[in-house]
Amino acid sequence: MAASASKDTEFWYSRGLGQIYDTLEAHSDGLSTEEATNRLSKHGPNRLPKAKTVTVWQIFLRQFKNPLIYILTIAAIVSFAIGEETDAGFIAAVLLVNALVGGIQEWRAERSSQALQQLIRTRATVIRDGETRDIDGEEVVPGDVVLLESGYRVPADIRLVSTHDLEIDESALTGESAPVLKDEEWAGDDRAPLGDRRNMAYAGTVVNRGRGRGVVVETGADTVVGRLAEDVTAVEGGQPPLVTRMERFTRIVGLVVLVAAVITALLGIFVQQYDAVEMFLFAVALAVSAIPEGLPVGITVALGVASRRMAKVGVIVRRLVAVEGLGSCTMIASDKTGTLTANELTVKQIQLPDGSTFEVSGEGYAPEGNVLQDGHPPEPDLADELSRLARASVLCNEGHLSRRDNEWAWRGDPTDIALLALGRKLGWSRQAALDAHPLIDEIPFEPEQRYAATFHRTADETRVFVKGAPERVLEMCTDASEGEFSQPALQQQANELAHDGYRVLAVAEGTVETDAELEQPSSEPTDLTFLGFLGLIDPLRSGVAEAIASAQQAGITVTMITGDHPETALAIARNLGLAESANEVTTGAELMDVSQEKLAEILETTRVFARVSPDQKLKIVEAARGLGHYVAVTGDGVNDAPALRQANIGIAMGKMGTDVARDAADLVISDDNFATIVAGIEQGRVAFDNIRKVIFLLISTGAGEVVLVLLSLAVGLPLPLLPVQILWLNLVTNGVQDVALAFEPKEGNVLNRPPRSPDERIFNRIMIERTLVSALVIGVIGFGTFVWLLDQGLPEAAARNHLLLLIVLFEIVNIGNARSETTSLFQLSPLQSPILLTGTTAAFLIHLVAMYFPPAQAVLGTAPVGLEQWLVLGAIALTIAVAIELHKLSWKARYPSRSETERQSPSQTHEKEA
Repeated sequence: MAASASKDTEFWYSRGLGQIYDTLEAHSDGLSTEEATNRLSKHGPNRLPKAKTVTVWQIFLRQFKNPLIYILTIAAIVSFAIGEETDAGFIAAVLLVNALVGGIQEWRAERSSQALQQLIRTRATVIRDGETRDIDGEEVVPGDVVLLESGYRVPADIRLVSTHDLEIDESALTGESAPVLKDEEWAGDDRAPLGDRRNMAYAGTVVNRGRGRGVVVETGADTVVGRLAEDVTAVEGGQPPLVTRMERFTRIVGLVVLVAAVITALLGIFVQQYDAVEMFLFAVALAVSAIPEGLPVGITVALGVASRRMAKVGVIVRRLVAVEGLGSCTMIASDKTGTLTANELTVKQIQLPDGSTFEVSGEGYAPEGNVLQDGHPPEPDLADELSRLARASVLCNEGHLSRRDNEWAWRGDPTDIALLALGRKLGWSRQAALDAHPLIDEIPFEPEQRYAATFHRTADETRVFVKGAPERVLEMCTDASEGEFSQPALQQQANELAHDGYRVLAVAEGTVETDAELEQPSSEPTDLTFLGFLGLIDPLRSGVAEAIASAQQAGITVTMITGDHPETALAIARNLGLAESANEVTTGAELMDVSQEKLAEILETTRVFARVSPDQKLKIVEAARGLGHYVAVTGDGVNDAPALRQANIGIAMGKMGTDVARDAADLVISDDNFATIVAGIEQGRVAFDNIRKVIFLLISTGAGEVVLVLLSLAVGLPLPLLPVQILWLNLVTNGVQDVALAFEPKEGNVLNRPPRSPDERIFNRIMIERTLVSALVIGVIGFGTFVWLLDQGLPEAAARNHLLLLIVLFEIVNIGNARSETTSLFQLSPLQSPILLTGTTAAFLIHLVAMYFPPAQAVLGTAPVGLEQWLVLGAIALTIAVAIELHKLSWKARYPSRSETERQSPSQTHEKEA
């Protein structure tokens, strides 16, 4: 039986094959079926650890994990215990509705996220009992000898035994966009980074081209990708800001309600001489009634509305509270490959030997675009030179690019595919070129030689076409000892392209002598004609630069974190407007053994982190959070998963992203477009604005009711409203309107304001003032109206009925006040918010029905009122509009220097709230 696989991944790549075979008790001829079965039983299936599937019931129960829900639950229990079954029933109904609304939304989001995951079963070709067999990837065990070919997904961590032009795409694991050419004879030191271990092939990566053979050293959770997946579950996710703010807010609400209840009880006992037990029960009932029971539903609906709006722009929400969290982020730490860039190498620039430069339009592998010089088609003589260059590029090539079912399909090395796409843009396909120039031999690319060559028979000679590193290809070309065609001058051109962030290839062609009998090249090609340089780059995704500019305008710091080369990363950052100089770039090597305090200092000036490992990315996110940032991390690879989990908001790419990354994220971008994130940020900010509007509406009404009750008790009047009537106001009439208020569209350009401070609470100065004004108007004027009604000789029940109607009318007017903190109610057309108009009308009609429906009359103590009373109460209700309009004018007078954009969101610009 094989020894237990080492947990130290450095062991496998830094030791000889003999030692590895001994450790694994394996053989170069593979395992027997019996031995493989035993090892499968011991090590388990070659399967990545996955998060447990969330059930419908778990999602439903998760909706109750909220401090405000805890208070309401206690209130319902107390109400039931003191015999107020109606109150308890109302609260229970609210809790159930809130759980259903939030649960359905999150369940739909979870299903959408799962639908994105491509359920592909990995197959593996292994040697068992001396024979080559194709097995399920989950049956691979340590000690298996695996064969790799172009297009295969590596099934496990493998120590390579032999390779032939083996090139593997490791971008999902390391973040490095360029594929890695493997070499079984490579020997590195014990500190070689993951992306440099050329004698290893890692689970989850893809073979671009070539063949290889290796022995499996780790499977399942013991692979590099498996350990990253385990790290994801071990890391505690960041708490969304809404949760933090609501916890603070709930504590304050609970304290205020408790104080109000105690004061009410003391006033009743010591001022009005009520029975202590009676006042205790009433104080509890008042506390239950004063709690904004409709708030959880209103918040849930506001987040649900925002999540649906996000879905329309490509953002799938896996956790509802993450909606507002995205709007609150102050930093986006983004992966480069596949997130900011397309992860598809593209030829973007061509330079001919005379220095003529051409721009190549189009992105990715689809050959759609043109080759232009200063925006115009090339002159005929230059077009001929470009055609020769394109012909050489498609002949010295092992890739495959074809059109199937009106879509382009490709296979092979990304560089080769990029050259094939360029060839088609210039009128050359590989097959057409081969038909005219049949292939007779080739020299595959090897790291030591740094070039590839193919030999082709023409009518009367053998032509050779070469591509490779500029310095190597130029050595093989005829050298003009001086002038613009000299090797030093041409090399300088290549260096300038590389400095701009391009991967530079040199292309040349020539005639070679062949053995007449074998038709084989007799020597390495020399005296070639240099055709030009090709500048390749992983292109930016469409709209990313504009999206980053919008994020920066919104006050959000954008940082690139990548495993790619520093110069390449800096060139991309320049094009994105992220960085300008090398001083803004920090490498993984510079982060070695750096303390978190020093890392925090580095974060202040660095906008690009290059050549970083997954654990370093995790530390960067932790340091950013330590600085007080709310961090949103974007990524698509397995290497991004721990940081996605650690971030306040994890954003995974859904189209090309890995399952591990999506499982770790709160949000999934279905189109893999970074620009979609900015649209999501906008909706997140709108969601928070609407939550504030809902809170203002409910708290101002609830506080007004408390003021009304306290004033009545203080002067010895009977209760102005019964607890069940207050619950009716909070849950039904106000409840319908606050849900409608959650659908409000955005007010102004929300991206023109800076993000909210992490220390900011929901109640800032303007909201405190506005709430106090509304509460005093409702409470004091409601109290005065109640006194006046009693003085008119109305019975208590009739006076309460009129007062209840007045509060409903106050709510209807106040919802107009809630639509904007600075814009006049009379400047906001109700037709701009049809849902709010419908909800307000519905709330009014519901109460109207309750006034005429006998069962409702029996429960609520309602009754019809005359036309004169309607007119009087309606006029009184308008006083709250007058008061708020005066406060808006006062606010603008006190802060005349505020811009219109800032006034639309005072929470961003004024001093911290109390």
